[in-house]
Amino acid sequence: MALLRCIPQSSTYLPKMIQIRGFRMHGTKAAASVVEEHISRAEREDEEYADVDWDNLGFSLVRTDYMFATKSSSDGNFDQGYLSRYGNIELNPAAGILNYGQGLIEGLKAYRGEDGRVLLFRPDLNAMRMKMGAERMCMHSPSVQHFIEGVKQTVLANRRWVPPPGKGSLYLRPLLFGSGASLGVAAAPEYTFLVFGSPVQNYFKEGTAALNLYVEEVVPRAYLGGTGGVKAISNYGPVLEAMRRAKSRGFSDVLYLDAETGKNIEEVSASNIFLVKGNTIVTPATNGTILGGITRKSVIEIALDLGYKVEERSVAVEELKDAREVFCTGTATGVASVGSITFQNTRTEYKVGDALVTQQLRSILVGIQTGSIQDTKDWVLEIA
Repeated sequence: MALLRCIPQSSTYLPKMIQIRGFRMHGTKAAASVVEEHISRAEREDEEYADVDWDNLGFSLVRTDYMFATKSSSDGNFDQGYLSRYGNIELNPAAGILNYGQGLIEGLKAYRGEDGRVLLFRPDLNAMRMKMGAERMCMHSPSVQHFIEGVKQTVLANRRWVPPPGKGSLYLRPLLFGSGASLGVAAAPEYTFLVFGSPVQNYFKEGTAALNLYVEEVVPRAYLGGTGGVKAISNYGPVLEAMRRAKSRGFSDVLYLDAETGKNIEEVSASNIFLVKGNTIVTPATNGTILGGITRKSVIEIALDLGYKVEERSVAVEELKDAREVFCTGTATGVASVGSITFQNTRTEYKVGDALVTQQLRSILVGIQTGSIQDTKDWVLEIA
């Protein structure tokens, strides 16, 4: 119930992880049941693309064809899992995801290359982060291989929803939650692992405005040693409220300070942040409350290969004034330029057109993700 108390009533502020509109709620049904369907390859591949205006895709949740689902047994092992028509999942509102917000989310993307291949970017890291989160929250989780297999099946069954090259990506949302009835704060007796997807446009493209951030000085944060550093659903309640306040004032997102001193920057709502100072790139260290983003990790490795010095350390809010460029990284945003940051009614602006380091890092990352640049690090998994 804690999850529901943190989330505003309007669905406008609900993240995609919660807006699973295909769910049918039944109080008398089993906690989670899926109608298995046998899907032939011919049925999946009868058309190359879905009927979508790919040039005006946007970021709204789009109902695709299939979801992947699997459930743990009493010994904690997950069954093989199967694909179901999107919407054939039934949840008991007295249990499941309402079990004290006991749930984990991940996010990753499938891309279509110019040669038609469908590619996943570093899904093993998403799988390992979910396992780490499950261990912290005393949950059973699928193995890394099982996670990847579920993601692959979801993409293959929804291949026509993977946008054409350069038009966007299929955003995938793996979701793990307790799905058995329990009393009080007892751990759920079983867990359900779902994967669903929605096509989205590229976050940063020509003509897209740069981020304008607002520094939030007072907000509850995950505590050191708790569920910080993992994508726990219950962590996002206060974040949603802070985002609502910032967006009502015309800002695109929120930059948070550390809860202990209130003097150092930490992260943006769903992104990590970087400052460029000459040949040095600075980013807050992941000390337990900051999510170690997969895009963050990849950008750091690319920057080091290019000869930049990268510092992972405490970053005082005053350093924002000294930065030549500022950018954010995340699965949804990729590498997104920051145009301005407002702190205590003082606005610091950055010349996005001159952000050569940001543009270089973005170009290389996108090239690897879409297969147009040789993947020498084996980051990309070809699935079709």
